Amino acid sequence: MTTTDCIFCKIIAGDIPCWKVLETETVLAFLDVGPLAEGHVLVIPKEHHATLDGMPEDLAADCARVVVRVSRAVREALGADGWNVLQNNGRVSGQAVDHVHFHVIPRRDGDGLGYRWNAGKLGEEAAERVLATLQKSLG
Repeated sequence: MTTTDCIFCKIIAGDIPCWKVLETETVLAFLDVGPLAEGHVLVIPKEHHATLDGMPEDLAADCARVVVRVSRAVREALGADGWNVLQNNGRVSGQAVDHVHFHVIPRRDGDGLGYRWNAGKLGEEAAERVLATLQKSLG
């Protein structure tokens, strides 16, 4: 399934060029044209799905395998000190393209990228409530 107005589907179809890093039967990895760091790679399924929860699990596993391979390359070939793997779902989370994609972002000491992690505290009552709700949903 593809969507004609999806930029990533157009890249997969070859209508828009990209700098391919790795391609499998089901997944494409390419350099991000608006990188947060040199070597920023996007990993996308070749089948169109807007968000991760709508993907078949086997396709998500295929993406994860490519993310692992690209992560190794970012570390070994580019000499990254670390890297972030980022995947957003929905506009409120920062998703700009409605096609599942994983960012593999090389990090170096002092790169200035940063991120916010405003951790809260999980109390007993909230933990039990959320746990029961999630477990019920999972069956």
